[in-house]
Amino acid sequence: MDLWLTAAAGLALLLCSYIRTFCPYFSADCAYILRSIGLGIRLVRYKRSKPFYSLLDCFLDAVGRHPEKVFLHFEGAAYSYKEVDRQSNKVARALRAEAGLREGDAVALFLPNEPGFVWTWLALTKLGCPAALLNFNIRSKSLLHCFSCCGAKVIIASPELQDAVEEVLPTLREQGIRVYLLSGSCGVEGITALSGKIAQASDQPLPRELRANVSIRSTALYIYTSGTTGLPKAAVVTHERVWAASFLQAACGVTPEDIFYINLPLYHSAGFLIGTAGAIERGMTVVLRRKFSASQFWEDCRKHEVTVMQYIGETLRYLCNTPKKENEKDHKVRIAIGNGVRSDIWSEFLNRFGDIKVRELYAATEGNIGFINYTSKIGAVGRVNFVHSFFFPYTLIKFDIEKEEPVRNSAGLCIRAAVGETGLLVGKVTQRSPFVGYAGNKQQTERKRLRDVLKKGDLYFNSGDLLRFDHENFVYFQDRVGDTFRGGVMWLHLLQAGLMVCLPAPAHRWKGENVATSEVADILTMARSISEANVYGVKVEGHEGRIGMAAVTLNEGGEFDCSDTYKQPCLEMTGTFKMKKVKLVEEGFNPALIKDLLYFLDPEKKTYVPMTEEIYRAIASREIKL
Repeated sequence: MDLWLTAAAGLALLLCSYIRTFCPYFSADCAYILRSIGLGIRLVRYKRSKPFYSLLDCFLDAVGRHPEKVFLHFEGAAYSYKEVDRQSNKVARALRAEAGLREGDAVALFLPNEPGFVWTWLALTKLGCPAALLNFNIRSKSLLHCFSCCGAKVIIASPELQDAVEEVLPTLREQGIRVYLLSGSCGVEGITALSGKIAQASDQPLPRELRANVSIRSTALYIYTSGTTGLPKAAVVTHERVWAASFLQAACGVTPEDIFYINLPLYHSAGFLIGTAGAIERGMTVVLRRKFSASQFWEDCRKHEVTVMQYIGETLRYLCNTPKKENEKDHKVRIAIGNGVRSDIWSEFLNRFGDIKVRELYAATEGNIGFINYTSKIGAVGRVNFVHSFFFPYTLIKFDIEKEEPVRNSAGLCIRAAVGETGLLVGKVTQRSPFVGYAGNKQQTERKRLRDVLKKGDLYFNSGDLLRFDHENFVYFQDRVGDTFRGGVMWLHLLQAGLMVCLPAPAHRWKGENVATSEVADILTMARSISEANVYGVKVEGHEGRIGMAAVTLNEGGEFDCSDTYKQPCLEMTGTFKMKKVKLVEEGFNPALIKDLLYFLDPEKKTYVPMTEEIYRAIASREIKL
């Protein structure tokens, strides 16, 4: 007997040694798969429950379990679960009385990061009303577009955004749109102050009957994504998608005892779905900030004992660019969830700030497939595993970058990319992994549908992203198809006889966001000296993603006006100038390759300056930070 026990123990040790040597990610894979199966079972249970169990019900259960637990920390104030619940009841009753909102009525939220954003959304959810989350940076035509495509008849705005609302107020009034301002008073005709009504409303719970017809497939939100061309598209986010996104925190190992730090915009999927919805699903405490501040980041984390943070690639880069301090590792952050960080920044971040588990992920608001890097493998955005691919079928297919279309064989079908080969990610559209599309934009919805992929008649979601799977089953993001870039236009390339200038438009609002080239092109044509603009993205060594560059044609007989171009506002759109961009992209912003005039945006001088070899070398060596 002892001999058998000794042999078994020896075999177990050999097996463990083998797994550690040849399957180093085995335990992480098993833990993630088991966690994912558990979350999948929960979602099925929620789908089948009568009545439907929504994230709102999850929030109300959390109110019942721990009413006094802090839900939101914001600018020195703390709001408990009970307080947020009662405030949302007041907002819901005020909106129902004043605006006559009923189940199914879409409402646009034009609000910055603040607690009012959260309880106003909860109020709408209690009324069964989907919310359109408007980017508070957009103005004029873009604002009207985003508002109208979701079919909303009501817009709720912050007092600090009143000027932006007034710009489009005549059009809103013509369309019969009711405008409410979260303030005590407003003297502008056509805008109703709502705060007084909210203060007077009852904070008692609202009956479930008000949202009796809401189901797992009902629209919960409209979240706007930057298109590769044209204006932002309103991605339809169902309650099923809200649940799936909220599970990401749990999949990354976040617990109800954690404290989550949100400094990303709540109008984005990351801040709202992964951050806020995920916190509700976990029943945890959130530290909410108006906007990201590199200088205050770690102080906030220490003050509130933050254990989980969110990031985009630029976030970690900005943190790594801050002056070094002795107490950099003096914090309790253990998990960072986000996307878009370069490998070198990832490594530098860990060296500077300690052993933080970076959970890099890949996903799209409207997409039906995503990945999470639940290991500590630097640079990967996820891992391939059989459970994931079984429930959410996907593949990488060969893609022709020049033609910007999938490569097809003689039978008209797409060709799978080999392991290690870059390919276009496509996700099979099934009942479990649907693609709902964009509100009010059938054309853009159809453009995302790819048919006859692996067999005739099949249907896949076209992610528009190029990825690579390696031999260890890790997933790497390679590039984005189409005309988007990160940040504002940094250079202008002035075409001779069509002068091509490399200009940067004011970029501070767009850091961390994908920008549609056609939108920026239209902005540039508003400058007095520019008649046409062709905007594209170029890679810059040492920086994430692509940075904007524009080839512009000057008005006949005119000269380039640096100061006037700098002053152009952000984002309008018509989109006219069509020209081949491949050669321009290859040239980038290297003055040695470009014979035309080239300009660089100098933020300190607040104007465009001629691009020189010296500036080019300084950018390449990161002496000049973009």
